Amino acid sequence: MKENVEEYLDRGLQGTPELRRAERQEYLTVFRERIILALSDKQVRNARIYEPIVKEMKHYSKAHLYVDGELNYTYLSKYVKLAQGMGVPITIVNDVSTHTDIGLVLAVDYAIDKSEILIDDEKFQRGLK
Repeated sequence: MKENVEEYLDRGLQGTPELRRAERQEYLTVFRERIILALSDKQVRNARIYEPIVKEMKHYSKAHLYVDGELNYTYLSKYVKLAQGMGVPITIVNDVSTHTDIGLVLAVDYAIDKSEILIDDEKFQRGLK
């Protein structure tokens, strides 16, 4: 009984414990195993749309786009417009308490455990539209 009271008080003071908080902060609130593809801030700032994002939005009908609200909307707008045109829901993440180099995450609400979610710059340059 005493443990239940202490647990109740801890939750009241500190809130409900979060699962893998650091991982969720890194990937714009998304668990890594749910990510289809992620782009760095630098890649999002590129003037052109990264083609695999388009391909994956078409392939995953239940995809959801998360973008880093710390980035200037000028850079995000091309992806936001793309997602809106394809009926993909969008979340602009502004409340990440720690800095992340991830600028965009395309994810689903179930685990897919892709081994490669990040694209290196050489592949990125070849994948531009």
